[in-house]
Amino acid sequence: MSASGSKRAIVAALLANAGIAAAKFIGFFITGSSSMLAEAVHSVADTSNQGLLLFGQREASKKPDALHQFGYGRSRYFYSFVVALVLFSLGSAFALYEGYEKIVHPHELTSPVIAVAILGVAICLESYSFRTAMVESRPIKGTGSWWRFIRSSRNPELPVVLLEDTGALIGLAFALAGVGLTILTGNPVWDGVGTVCIGALLGVIAVILMIEMHSALIGEGATPQEDQAIRAALEQTAHVDRVIHLRTQYMGPDDMLVGAKIALAAETDLATMAVAIDAAEAAIRAAVPAATVIYLEPDLDRAVTS
Repeated sequence: MSASGSKRAIVAALLANAGIAAAKFIGFFITGSSSMLAEAVHSVADTSNQGLLLFGQREASKKPDALHQFGYGRSRYFYSFVVALVLFSLGSAFALYEGYEKIVHPHELTSPVIAVAILGVAICLESYSFRTAMVESRPIKGTGSWWRFIRSSRNPELPVVLLEDTGALIGLAFALAGVGLTILTGNPVWDGVGTVCIGALLGVIAVILMIEMHSALIGEGATPQEDQAIRAALEQTAHVDRVIHLRTQYMGPDDMLVGAKIALAAETDLATMAVAIDAAEAAIRAAVPAATVIYLEPDLDRAVTS
């Protein structure tokens, strides 16, 4: 998938989170709610993260050079990994600390109704961002589950935005519950409990993102569906008897390296071999457009001649 769809989701999330962060900080200064402060810091982290994702896309668009001959596509994975670190350090750690402080040293909320109103507006804005990310992700998700999409997608930004928005919506629910229980019971400890829940949630999401982006950074191969499509394209090419071995690796979300050794009939002459290789490369690109760099090594089909 091109970066255009993910860019729309990132921009929508950035605009939503910037507005939400401002509203939450106003709410915190009015009410003194630790849940509101944790959510405000969470939104600042999310806004910064979207900026990092956009910067990563810009870096990835650089042309290949002598030092990076396969281009800069993995910059998108690197900055997505940085996003996970920011979410963990700035979002989760701060919320856990603030929640602990509020539980140990509780203090009364002022104008809690304002906090509830701001959280309601924030839920609406986050829902808009979440819906945009889902719309942009659905064409490449296919019929699989959303969890499978997050685990298998080679596009780093959409899973990041989806998980961020999911965490934001659940976090807002925790904050609303914390403030609401504080209003109902008159016990401000509930506000701290809601803050701790937000911190734990952000920590879980950050760890999931770090695991996924680490896997992408060290190099992931084609999906099982893409692997089957590449093998079928090769095996259906004239003069190709079979695939001896196949290796693939994503150099970026839209660029896959394909290397394969293919068996040709023993009597195949050089000219026919060249035609077969060109046809095989064209078939692979038609089946899997992300296969931008292809190296095919022809070999005699010794299994047939022996």
